[in-house]
Amino acid sequence: MTKKNIVVSMDIGTSNIRVIVGEITQDHTLNIIGVGTSPSGGLRKGIIVDLDKTIQNMNEAVSEAERMVNMEINSVFLGMVGTHITLINNRGVVAVTGEDKEITLEDVDRVIQASRVIAMPPDREIIDIIPRQFIVDGYDGIRDPVGMVGVRLEVEAMIITGAVTSIRNLMRCVNRAELEVDGVVLNCLANAQVLLSEDQKELGVALIDIGGGTTEVAMFQQNALKDVTVLPMGGDHITNDIAVGLRTTIEQAEKLKVKYGKALVSMVESEEDIEVTSVGGKENRRINERILCGIIEPRVQEILLLAREELEKMGHLKSLPAGIVLTGGASLMKGVTEMSEEIFESPVQLAQPDYIGVSSPVFSTGVGIIHYVQGNQMIPTSQKKETKLVMPKFIGRIKNWFYEIFD
Repeated sequence: MTKKNIVVSMDIGTSNIRVIVGEITQDHTLNIIGVGTSPSGGLRKGIIVDLDKTIQNMNEAVSEAERMVNMEINSVFLGMVGTHITLINNRGVVAVTGEDKEITLEDVDRVIQASRVIAMPPDREIIDIIPRQFIVDGYDGIRDPVGMVGVRLEVEAMIITGAVTSIRNLMRCVNRAELEVDGVVLNCLANAQVLLSEDQKELGVALIDIGGGTTEVAMFQQNALKDVTVLPMGGDHITNDIAVGLRTTIEQAEKLKVKYGKALVSMVESEEDIEVTSVGGKENRRINERILCGIIEPRVQEILLLAREELEKMGHLKSLPAGIVLTGGASLMKGVTEMSEEIFESPVQLAQPDYIGVSSPVFSTGVGIIHYVQGNQMIPTSQKKETKLVMPKFIGRIKNWFYEIFD
């Protein structure tokens, strides 16, 4: 039987918590074998505001995924939204230690650890370190120096830092849900892994993830993340506008948005009226679809204009040969792509994962986390770890006893 690794991702969004179970075979093929989703009631604008509610929602999503794959989930890789994220460029330098001066994985690990030496405020901590390029004896532009010969090894790295409070609250939720954290992946890096091609990341592309409570704007160029920012605005604001404008419930507003919503009033072709449930038990009303879309259009326009302003602040709006890539649940609305092309004056593409069962932008972060884990060799490889994820606890203990007896 082909040896398989199980990787579980958890995308904690403002609207939904999604757990995705991926199966990676020895030939590096990825199969999505389980999905669990639960409404998220404990977050606002990407920040946890209710620990108990968030824990409950996590457990619901995990339980649904466990039922689908008929296995127990004990640990997950977490997605981290960029609301409190800061990117810092730093450099590390070490001497190659081998007698033959051949660069090994240990040398690479040492130089990456050397790049961690940086003055850090007490309210922030390092989440991840991503090498931009390696330099061997003055020769730069090297992506993988292992096996090369040299005396001096340098790395130019991007250090991702986050607010201690936000990170620890997130970890506390996961741990109280009786789950371990295998690793943390920045959402925009996860999305880029599954949605962007190497050519797009090399030439220059903006990835805009329009979620429920936030909109994440990330800029990639020369095959690296250049900048990222998060707007505290998303699809939930559109829903709230509909609820206020039509004097209906949030639940009814969400249904109307999903079923009839269009980002451009000019795209409305039907003259039929829509039935709207009134608040407070009053009689239902009927409105024209143009009224609904007339409420949606200004908010979508505002979100996209703010995203354009952020790209202008980054100084990259005019240097995007690969254009704009949209993802996230709100990007599914009809007319968003067309409006984006007008606002950004650039080609716009709606991207989604190409996997059966998760071929929607709402799953892009969850699937992207698994791709990122696979691509960066973060997969748990020990038999003990694999048993812990794949087998129920009781059977896992029996297998461990046998390993100890025959070790």
